Amino acid sequence: MLRVRPSFNEQRGVALLVILLVVAIISILATEMVARLQLNIARTINIKDNNQAYWYAIGAEQFAQKSLGELKALSPSNINLSQPWAQVFEYPIDGGGIQAELVDLQACFNLNTLGPTAVPSVPNTEREGPVPVPDETPNDSTNTNNPSAAPKTPAEAFYNLLTLSSANIDSFTAETLRDSLIDWLDADSNITDLGAEDADYEALQFPYVAANALMGNKSELRLINGVELSFLRDVLPFVCVIPDVEYNKMEVNINTITEDNAVVLAALLNLPVEDASRIIASRPEDGFSDLAAFFAEPEVARQNLTQEQKEWFILSTNYFMLRTKTRYNEAGFKMTSIFKLDGGSSSEGVSVISREFGGIN
Repeated sequence: MLRVRPSFNEQRGVALLVILLVVAIISILATEMVARLQLNIARTINIKDNNQAYWYAIGAEQFAQKSLGELKALSPSNINLSQPWAQVFEYPIDGGGIQAELVDLQACFNLNTLGPTAVPSVPNTEREGPVPVPDETPNDSTNTNNPSAAPKTPAEAFYNLLTLSSANIDSFTAETLRDSLIDWLDADSNITDLGAEDADYEALQFPYVAANALMGNKSELRLINGVELSFLRDVLPFVCVIPDVEYNKMEVNINTITEDNAVVLAALLNLPVEDASRIIASRPEDGFSDLAAFFAEPEVARQNLTQEQKEWFILSTNYFMLRTKTRYNEAGFKMTSIFKLDGGSSSEGVSVISREFGGIN
């Protein structure tokens, strides 16, 4: 068979096509490499900016920690809203800024107070008699002998808070939520009246079980039986959680509670919200000088508080929450820190017991 060799011009055409194909492939690879390089550069810049914003937040936390140590040393027995800590701190920086706000965690209703009272850990050799077992059974939500009397337990006060809030919660729902919260916090599986335990939560479409432990964040309230989204947003501003397993006492600082949180004071005293607002509005600028002045207020004096009820009200604070927002270039960062004041005259007496990143703070 006769074979015809390609001409020189035809060979040149094929070579040109191969060269063009190689150039196209190289161009595509180069474009892809440049795009990836730009992406990596942008990613590196974002990581750098976010890290910088994070360290600004940590710096604000350390500054607040030092300031709280000085506050506790200068005014250990009277923490009030006229002091510098109560002001929003804003500090501009090149390419961004820092905003920090301290909030008194003992100027709201601590949900963990409905949990069982912790039994102090005492060595067996030092105990005299059997270890006391706390009574976890709440009293009725109202005092049947005197409906206007102040609540005797935190459970009664929580019922008052739910019914007095702007959420318009009916008594049955309030009782259900109160009892379910008690069951959520206690360590046993016994159902309290209208409460709920594991079996109730396991029957849901998306099942889970009761925590049977103190809360770490007030957002857990969403999980409690009886809670409805229609009123949850109205209740959350009045409640808080102190994530300290060694602390679940009812103590509210009457010098830092605001008129916006008057419902909390009204719930603890079983007063109309208007009366509680008047007490807060008439409070001296630097707060009550002593508890006797607070108990002498006409609305408070009429309640004839017992010594146990009076111990709910304090003038000092040992737990603060710091809300920090930082911005650097295009990066933003949010952090929430909770401080515990253990005493002392420096930041060494102030410890960070909880820290959360991001979210709505």
